[in-house]
Amino acid sequence: MMKLSLGPILWFWSKQSVFDFYAKAAEWPVDTLYLGEVVCSRRRELKPDDWIDLARDLKACGKNVVLSTLTLIESEADLRRLRRFCEQGDFMVEANDQSALQVAARNRIPFVTGPSMNIYNVATLKILANQGLQGWNLPVELGRDTLGQLIRELEQEGLELPAEVFSWGFLPLAWSSRCFTARHYNLPKDNCEFRCLEHPDGMELRSRENQELFRLNGISTLSGSRYDLMRELPEMERMGVSTVRLSPEHQGMDDVVKRFDQVRRGETPDTNPLQLVEAPPCDGYWYGRPGMDQVRN
Repeated sequence: MMKLSLGPILWFWSKQSVFDFYAKAAEWPVDTLYLGEVVCSRRRELKPDDWIDLARDLKACGKNVVLSTLTLIESEADLRRLRRFCEQGDFMVEANDQSALQVAARNRIPFVTGPSMNIYNVATLKILANQGLQGWNLPVELGRDTLGQLIRELEQEGLELPAEVFSWGFLPLAWSSRCFTARHYNLPKDNCEFRCLEHPDGMELRSRENQELFRLNGISTLSGSRYDLMRELPEMERMGVSTVRLSPEHQGMDDVVKRFDQVRRGETPDTNPLQLVEAPPCDGYWYGRPGMDQVRN
């Protein structure tokens, strides 16, 4: 049976909100939890040691825990936070940029790669495997055809590298050195007043035709539609996918986890998930189409 994971929280939540969320997640049927700030280095409600302490608590609850690193390293302070995660020896690290790959490999810390890493071929996976790679996430813009090809080629090479697929949530698409939330409030990035705290699921960006295009979240841009591959789980299992990733949101995650758990066990979900979400669904990338398309009805 495939495993379920909760990806790192992509939004800026208060420290108490984070603790409350993971207190509930400890009781959910998820196998792996990714912890850590991956978007903005100014989000310091939790320090690196707070994340590590939380990781120990969740490990004691029987969860597999991975520490996730920033996607965009911009300063020496960011590197210090990265080194702190790569100096501990209790947890695997999710590398989300090249800096993390180098530090983890140098410190001989086992690591997996996040969906922001540009891994498009088996040659890259072979190189990273020699440096300590234990698993990899399919980049969100790639679909089932590329995934199937990569898994087949890995098998031909005799490499056992579990594949994980981002399967539910707003798709993280791009990162910038500029902060779009601060710009919205006409504030400088370095004095942003932490306005992201007011938007626990990001800020909607609509077209003139009122179509939801993106979600702005500090320095990151996410899809305006919510990716939902729940009905693709049987196909993923046949392909050899190891883990299905769900991206945390501040409301309704218990229902989302419950439904994905039912489907991976071959059961029928209690409710139609499309009736419970506020954002339009999408699955275009999975089928090699524009990401915002909804192919499967």
